[in-house]
Amino acid sequence: MTFREGSRMERGRVSVGGSGGGGRGKLAIGGGAGGLVIIVLALLFGGDPGAILNQISGGDSSAGQNDSGTSGTLDCDVADANSNVDCRIDFTVGSLDTVWESQLQAQTGVAYVQPGVNLFSGATNTGCGNATSAVGPFYCPADSTAYFDTSFFQVLVDQFGSSGGPLAQEYVVAHEVGHHLQNQLGDIGRAQADPQGPESGGVKVELQADCYAGIWAHYAADTVDPDTGVPFLEPLTTADINDALSAASSVGDDRIQQASTGSVNPEGWTHGSSAQRQAWFTAGYETGQVAACDTFSARDLDNP
Repeated sequence: MTFREGSRMERGRVSVGGSGGGGRGKLAIGGGAGGLVIIVLALLFGGDPGAILNQISGGDSSAGQNDSGTSGTLDCDVADANSNVDCRIDFTVGSLDTVWESQLQAQTGVAYVQPGVNLFSGATNTGCGNATSAVGPFYCPADSTAYFDTSFFQVLVDQFGSSGGPLAQEYVVAHEVGHHLQNQLGDIGRAQADPQGPESGGVKVELQADCYAGIWAHYAADTVDPDTGVPFLEPLTTADINDALSAASSVGDDRIQQASTGSVNPEGWTHGSSAQRQAWFTAGYETGQVAACDTFSARDLDNP
């Protein structure tokens, strides 16, 4: 999937380096494959995920420093967005903003507020505390910011067998922005109250964010850049959707547990199975409706 000629991105929308906020706040939501492996192993073997993350970061203040060597904002054009992963995130965020500014208000009555988006390398300090690249992409409710170390996308391919296509990467960005929508709608706290197990609030929160990512994909090629009147994206192809489904599948709890421990333990799930993640993304993509993403009322998480 490519961005259309004539579309453009608001300058300064995505920050690079620096940090999204200091201090300790709410637990970060939506860690990617690296974070999943850490948390799954901790739960399986009786460890404390927070303590393990602290060990990975070295347990000192240096873990809160960004190692990217740069600080500022991105300034990308369409050619950059179609060839460079940082600029692809930049344009994806612009598309997400445009879709949700129209759809969230229309479907829920809640006005969309843009989340912060920060690209870092190595480690960063956030409103939820220090974080390293090992956690994977995540959203911090305390500072309303989604954080990405873009090296994660290659980890998805090399270690978890995901497609390396553009929509595989854009799905991850849309998923984290999905957590921001949950923060606005008052649902994100359900993950902390009931964090693990096949029917847990944690799993339902993650599957709902997958569904919201699907809603973005539903509207992405039809929603126009308000400044240019040109849609951000070319029409999605079957290959594009397969890229997103591949990424969703690669970070399923069952797949990660099998790869890391040789067995599957649903009681340790925090994000849902590969099949569930694909199913809920598809539900959002096919319907385009927030109401279709109500994982908390679903009778069967396997069948949205």
